[in-house]
Amino acid sequence: MSPADDSAQGRRFKRVLLKISGEALMGEGQYGIDQGTCERIANEVVEASRAGAEICLVIGGGNIFRGMAGAAKGMERASADYMGMLATVMNALAMQNAIEAVGGQARVLSAIPMVTVCEPYIRRRAMRHMEKGRIVIFAAGTGNPFFTTDTAAALRAAEMGCNALLKGTQVDGVYTADPKKDKNATRYDRLSYHEVLARDLKVMDASAIALMRDNSIPIVVFSIHKRGSLADVLAGRGVSTTISD
Repeated sequence: MSPADDSAQGRRFKRVLLKISGEALMGEGQYGIDQGTCERIANEVVEASRAGAEICLVIGGGNIFRGMAGAAKGMERASADYMGMLATVMNALAMQNAIEAVGGQARVLSAIPMVTVCEPYIRRRAMRHMEKGRIVIFAAGTGNPFFTTDTAAALRAAEMGCNALLKGTQVDGVYTADPKKDKNATRYDRLSYHEVLARDLKVMDASAIALMRDNSIPIVVFSIHKRGSLADVLAGRGVSTTISD
């Protein structure tokens, strides 16, 4: 039985990386972390973990601070990006707390060492946590400026040997246009990495798409706001867009 088709347990993927934006944690707010939203996502992650999936997460920091926005306002880019990385640590700690509050086990591993609040990122340690059934949350991006959390997610997915990168977004897949602005926009069921790059579809940044292509790791884009959507994606059900060869 291959790890990417664990049909005996009703799973399409055994080990996945879930990438969500910082904005997903805001709920109906305009800034910061909505505890109710955080707990809802945590519940879905814990339920998937209990069903047998090995899960790691990368959470953006845009609900607190976005490096590109800071740089656009005149801040030195590297400093702005480091501030954005610290915002992802705050989100990771909030998600760890929410996961533990609903009975799960979680560990935060940061690419920027800050041992007072979380573990430093060590690949073998992260893999061991996942093998023991713990949910691993990767924080502080790649630890380097000029890289997005999309690229960090792709990098960690490759390092962890994930069967898929799941991108939880505001909509249920990749569309021809923004479905919130264009009622005629249609959703793609499947796309190739090349099509995403050639059409400049803005699913993830180009370096993340290329890294997933080079490692033959499919990207599944789905709505993180629909109850049960994570379990559906893991089982190969539900509405989503799959990007692969």
